[in-house]
Amino acid sequence: MSGERTPSDLQYTRTHEWIRLTGDVATVGITDHAQAELTDIVFVDLPAPPKAVRAEATALVLESVKTVADVYAPADGTIIEVNTELKAHPEYVNQDPYGKGWLFKEKLAGPLPADRLLTADGYQAHLRGGGAAPP
Repeated sequence: MSGERTPSDLQYTRTHEWIRLTGDVATVGITDHAQAELTDIVFVDLPAPPKAVRAEATALVLESVKTVADVYAPADGTIIEVNTELKAHPEYVNQDPYGKGWLFKEKLAGPLPADRLLTADGYQAHLRGGGAAPP
């Protein structure tokens, strides 16, 4: 896991999404670990907002040269914005997963489920414990 980045100001899921919470809006992307496991992202299947989503249901799909992977919603809510730059530049997910590679913004229907979220240290421990599959 050397070289992987796990910013401490974000929350993480066991399915390798990161969440940046601003009020009742969660910005979501995949972790550095996940993008490295997927290898080169070639297509991001972005949903058309607004799109209602349920906690832990597929929010969108990423295609890489290696596989296809689901990205899951962290909570019940509505996807209100997607990163349209990824249509022309899916490589941003690999190059800058915590910045230009963000995937979607979700207006949450309620609080994030604390029992399903991890801190940066908790996520690293999850990876060490064998939770290393891509999203």
